[in-house]
Amino acid sequence: MSPSEHSMEQEISQENFKRTSCATVLTLAYQSLGVVYGDLSTSPLYVYKTTFSGKLSLKEDDEEIFGVLSFIFWTFTVIALFKYVFIVMSADDNGEGGTFALYSLLCRNARLSNLPNQQPTDEKLSTYGTVDSADTWQSSLLKLFLEKHPGIRKGLLIFVLLGTCMAIGDGVITPAISVLAAVSGMKVKITELHDNYVIMVSCVILVGLFSIQCRGTHRVAFLFAPVVATWLLCIGSIGIYNIFHWNPKIYCALSPIYTVKFIKTTGTEGWLSLGGVVLSIAGVETMFANLGHFSALSIKIAFTCLVYPCLVLAYMGEAAFLSRHHEDIQRSFYKAIPEAVFWPVFIAATFAAILRSQAVISATFSIISQCHALNCFPSVKIIHTSTRIYGQIYIPEVNWILMCFCLAITIGLRDTNMIGHAYGLAITTVMFVTTCMMTLVIVIVWKQGIAKAIACFLLFGSIELLYFSACICKVPEGGWISLVPCLIFMCIMYTWNYGTMKKHQFDVENQVSMNRMLSMGPSLGMVRVPGVGLMYSNLASGFPAMFGRFVTNLPAFHQVLVFVCVKSIQVPHVSETERLVISRVSSKELGMFHCIVRYGYKDIQQEKYNFENKLISAIIQFVESEESMGEPRHDLSSSSGNSNVEELDVSLSQNKFNKSCCQENLLPSSCIFQVMMNGDDYLEKSFYKDESMQIMKAKEFGVTYILGHSLARANNSSSFLKKFAIDIVFAFLSENCRESDAVLDVPHPSLLEVGMTYYV
Repeated sequence: MSPSEHSMEQEISQENFKRTSCATVLTLAYQSLGVVYGDLSTSPLYVYKTTFSGKLSLKEDDEEIFGVLSFIFWTFTVIALFKYVFIVMSADDNGEGGTFALYSLLCRNARLSNLPNQQPTDEKLSTYGTVDSADTWQSSLLKLFLEKHPGIRKGLLIFVLLGTCMAIGDGVITPAISVLAAVSGMKVKITELHDNYVIMVSCVILVGLFSIQCRGTHRVAFLFAPVVATWLLCIGSIGIYNIFHWNPKIYCALSPIYTVKFIKTTGTEGWLSLGGVVLSIAGVETMFANLGHFSALSIKIAFTCLVYPCLVLAYMGEAAFLSRHHEDIQRSFYKAIPEAVFWPVFIAATFAAILRSQAVISATFSIISQCHALNCFPSVKIIHTSTRIYGQIYIPEVNWILMCFCLAITIGLRDTNMIGHAYGLAITTVMFVTTCMMTLVIVIVWKQGIAKAIACFLLFGSIELLYFSACICKVPEGGWISLVPCLIFMCIMYTWNYGTMKKHQFDVENQVSMNRMLSMGPSLGMVRVPGVGLMYSNLASGFPAMFGRFVTNLPAFHQVLVFVCVKSIQVPHVSETERLVISRVSSKELGMFHCIVRYGYKDIQQEKYNFENKLISAIIQFVESEESMGEPRHDLSSSSGNSNVEELDVSLSQNKFNKSCCQENLLPSSCIFQVMMNGDDYLEKSFYKDESMQIMKAKEFGVTYILGHSLARANNSSSFLKKFAIDIVFAFLSENCRESDAVLDVPHPSLLEVGMTYYV
């Protein structure tokens, strides 16, 4: 969104804003049906089939059917409604959801962040959002424990990566099982249809589904929402019909007594069958992960008003049909459809089952975007597909990788039961990770008593562990399918995070000292050429090792030199008015500045509207602010004990730049410093005015972007595992991910790269 559009939004009257908000919430609730609930709404297609696929199929009498329905109802109510809608959705990070959003909240409130270059000034961002209330003794003890044990913090990151990678694995499995299950439904009426034709049609549909992702989530949502809404109303209506037609007393199965009877009667077979029951809540994590695409209120409205009642009625109606037709247990969903409306409902079911994969695809894009911003995933191209909803994105590379995985699973396995076992393991793992993170959020972020946190963990965690234990036993029967992509993505994420942190550690240990630079004198003993040089660095302060190598091999640099550090902060979004933090490097004669460009994990790390002019305008305003402060500024690296430095940085970063500064003209006339006074005051003012003019003239000579092109190598004394991770995996990822100039949108004629090899 451009600054002008942002200003126009702020000028809307309060009354119109309220009307717009109400309309927006209802629109987003409608859109969420096609994106968020495509996964959850199609679970009735295979839940009963998968549940009774093992030895439990030998005990398919009314007691077992009532017991399975009771398990489905209470699982759906406790996990989907109580946990996610009423509790987890309230733990959003400035509107962003998902496992990493919970981790981000904990990092800001308990200082768990592993991100480099974090500074006290970052905590004053408007979106930092820490709770102002005082810590309780429980939260203080827990924070102290985590701060004193770095191994626990690293273990927590690995635990979060596990849940994140399982969620990405869900994005691989869901399209495969949904499309294959939908197309296989044709065999109910066309019994002679060969499996090869089913696989062929499934692959064509998968390719088409992933091909339309580039159109954007909001366009896909408006296309899919009517289909999902029609589907939900159909299965809800058919459920009511089946209840009254086959068994009106099916409502008795909603009693929790039947869950106890089910376990007592079936024993081990009943416990193992829970891996099929848990598929009834497949997609609830997607509600939270897709929060950035919509809003919490819109998702809650859609779930409570339409999704929840329709799905409960559908499961009850199918159970009522099964109580009178035990022999149709493996084809219960399609058999329960009245003959007169079979084909219309079948078409709706086919479309709805195909569209369910849209939910996890959108959620996977959000997850990858967060991981990339938090240094846990290589650089990829992230495209924002909507100017109205900031969280709606598209990642081409990830989209095509997911498609290849889905095609491989569909062609290689051809069995929805095996894929279903992998699906259950993935979703139970993600849900349990979310429960553990929520337990910490309740104590550390919400400042609630530890008793409430433990009660929440025991209530939801015990249910999820019960389902997880049933799913883990299905690993030999197909559960391994979810483990393979999970391990692949987890190795990539952890290796990238490890290599990135080691690279930053190398830069910190090998930075050029300020004393060495100042000992060279004002001219630094080398030639200063006209123009502005932007040297990108991984350090938020000081001179990078790349600068020492640069001046050693090329003893000349620009008249105005700006060290630019692009860094991520553990917040979803940093506003344009808080983006830049400017400081001066040493004395005024050097003409050297330091600029920190701050982004949140939802922001695209590149400027779309003349970053050069915006940066130069900010530096000139900084120079003029020095004069108003009445004292010269110093380098941020030498100001750790100077509170005035940090205060000025914050006031500048929060200053609202004139929006014309970001347009074609470098500075408006009001920004040119003008004085009308005599004596020494005028001379001092004149110096700052002259410095501003010198910076503007340097800009006219051109801007050069100086980037480091580094190569990581493990030390000879390193272990084999570390050498493999750094020399092979990290090096391969670095060579094949997007280059820094592409990420930063640097014009190639102005690019200058400095090569370096660093050993970790």
